[in-house]
Order: sequence, then C-alpha cells, then structure tokens
Amino acid sequence: MEMNIEQKLKMVLAYQNVSQRELARRLGTSSSNLNLKIKRNTLTYEDLQQIAELLGCEWRAEFILPDGTRI
Repeated sequence: MEMNIEQKLKMVLAYQNVSQRELARRLGTSSSNLNLKIKRNTLTYEDLQQIAELLGCEWRAEFILPDGTRI
C-alpha cells in the first residue's frame, strides 16, 4: 500500500528527529499553518523540495511507466 505525503513526512521527521513544530519554524511559518497544509494535502512540489532541503535529504516526484521509464 502506497503511503500518502502526510505519512511520508511524519516518517522522515521521525527519522531526522525533527518535530513538525521545528520544521514549521525552519520554514518560517506557524505550526498550525503547516499542519493545515499537510492535513489538506496542499503542500506544493516547491514546499516539498524546501522541506527536503531543510532536512538534508532529497525529494523526488516522478512518473514511472510500466516499462520502467521514469518521467
């Protein structure tokens, strides 16, 4: 079963030992605003790239075709 963005974000935060509140601080937003974006699934590709950068990791979004081609 595929994880959604919220689940993935919770996992990476736990792995990096960073709270959602701390992530919001690093993003320059409130914890409640970040929580709403996560719950409503309105994080943009740019948001996710910024989060990855702040956490010292990489974010990838891609299409993978049946033959393995990645776009």
